[in-house]
Amino acid sequence: MKILLVASDGGHLAQLLPLDDWWGRHDRHWVTFRKPDAVAALEGEQVTWAYHPTTRNLPNALRNLGLAVQTLRRLRPDVVVSTGAGVSLPFFVVARFLRIRTVYIEVFDRVDSPTLTGRLSYPISDAMCSQWPQQRAIYPEAVLIGPTL
Repeated sequence: MKILLVASDGGHLAQLLPLDDWWGRHDRHWVTFRKPDAVAALEGEQVTWAYHPTTRNLPNALRNLGLAVQTLRRLRPDVVVSTGAGVSLPFFVVARFLRIRTVYIEVFDRVDSPTLTGRLSYPISDAMCSQWPQQRAIYPEAVLIGPTL
């Protein structure tokens, strides 16, 4: 299986890293921001560096949309997995058009309210995962996976 893991740096990336028992068995590629924590955490991994910042930055949102088209066409992963934030949305939109499956994992620290990226990704995700039972009130079809940290 080929996996594309997409996440902002910091806590979003930190919540995907502990899933290495799963993603470590597969052909994988990462998309994140070239920040010191991400560079260190993903040393030796295949990484595409996305454009930062994404919040309220239309030029970078468009650049990341183009990056998503280019990256998804080149890699043709079986699934795109993300914990957010803004960098993941262009990849989910393009994956939907290319009929590539998507899995969104709502973040650990938003127990009783949705993240913006979670709200936008939920309708276009093939699977939504929650880390807390309370998150299923927001995302009724979510699969409870428990905390990743």
